[in-house]
Amino acid sequence: MSGAHTPSSRIATPAQHPPAPSRTGAILAASAAALMVAALYNTHRARKAEREHPPGGRFITVDGVRLHYFEKGEGPPVVLIHGNAVVAEDFLISGLFDRLAVRHRVIAFDRPGYGYSERPRGVLWTAAQQADLLWRACGRLRIDRPVIAAHSWGTLVALEMALTRPDGVAGLVLLAGYYAATMRYDVPLFALPAVPIIGDVLRYTLSPLIGAALLPMDFKAVFGPHPVPERFLRHFPSAFLIRPSQIRAESQDAVTMMPAAAALRDRLPRLRRPVVIMAGTGDHIVDHESHAVWLHHRIPGSELRVLPGVGHMIHYAALGQVAEAIGRLAGTAAAAPSQAPARRVMADGLSPA
Repeated sequence: MSGAHTPSSRIATPAQHPPAPSRTGAILAASAAALMVAALYNTHRARKAEREHPPGGRFITVDGVRLHYFEKGEGPPVVLIHGNAVVAEDFLISGLFDRLAVRHRVIAFDRPGYGYSERPRGVLWTAAQQADLLWRACGRLRIDRPVIAAHSWGTLVALEMALTRPDGVAGLVLLAGYYAATMRYDVPLFALPAVPIIGDVLRYTLSPLIGAALLPMDFKAVFGPHPVPERFLRHFPSAFLIRPSQIRAESQDAVTMMPAAAALRDRLPRLRRPVVIMAGTGDHIVDHESHAVWLHHRIPGSELRVLPGVGHMIHYAALGQVAEAIGRLAGTAAAAPSQAPARRVMADGLSPA
């Protein structure tokens, strides 16, 4: 039986092949690779934007936060505070900064997280928190009783500054601001990049790409009904708005906007400094009746200037009127707090009944 074979010896062993990858795994791997490429591209683009547009102002460090600001001129001080999705340089491009600097000491801050200013993590950068930081910066720069002029989201910071230190403010000029805590349906669109972890991923991958595609439409909306000025298109560093670092600031400010307005509501009647509220009837970003008129009725002695046909970017469309209002308050910095009845003034100078 030496030539016999056992049954097991005649059974062939099948060839071993690795399991085929699943379609889900392939999709996840491709998605991860695409996100990585997007993150690298967006980081490169942000650094390129900063190389091509280096800081044009000065720096000051306050409580460990490095702030970038522009300063020019001599005379009564004026502090300019910008809104959301923009930088302090917007005031230079509009011409307001240089016009005011002829007779005033003008300071325009990049708010925390915007332009070249830092926005440290671990702090909830509400309007009140930003107001406190800017007051400390003003103290370091020896800015005494300035007129504070603010645009859009920045008006929340200006109001907080005036309410927390009323004797430190000569007056306020508020441009196209959001004041009443009304519902805004665009806030959820901006909220995701503010969410921890998920937001970090989005800010470095999808959000800059989507933001870049939407920028032309956004500019058209904020300047409407007027066309976007050529000088803005030439000189504004639009790539700064879609840097991952600034997207975080823009998203957080969008999320905290309604709570910030709500926190101001009951304190507004206490404001006794001169206040000029300016708004355009053509503003498609912030409705002037729901906000400017609303605020006017809550601040004793305030002056409301309604500009027919003017949109959200008042400091471009009505540069002369904005500069005049700021100069008027700066020229009466030593005057007593306003006790006059609130009044509404149209752009033609008439006071409607």
